[in-house]
Amino acid sequence: MANGSQGAPEILENLKMELRRGCLIVAVLAQLRTEQYGYTLRKALADDGLAIDEGTLYPLLRRLETQGLLVSQWREEDKRNKRFYRLSPAGEQILSQLLEEWQNINSSLSKMLEEAPL
Repeated sequence: MANGSQGAPEILENLKMELRRGCLIVAVLAQLRTEQYGYTLRKALADDGLAIDEGTLYPLLRRLETQGLLVSQWREEDKRNKRFYRLSPAGEQILSQLLEEWQNINSSLSKMLEEAPL
């Protein structure tokens, strides 16, 4: 065991969670280029292979809104009040920069893996 207390499966799960956490932020911002409310956002993410539970999604949405990357608005739809989220202008700028960074990282990793395949 690497540090004496975690086995390889547990270490892998922790690393996968770290990797996923960053990807979810980009995915949520990308999905919110079009206004959505929580349920439709969760469904869209799941349909694209990135399932996220409510206990993770809603705190993330609140944090992104507090950071000024999202704006939200309560509206009635189907006789229910729903909070709709979308990217703010600052969020659009940050998403663009994050996507550029993602492409740079992906390009670097691809180059490294070509040089030394697994």
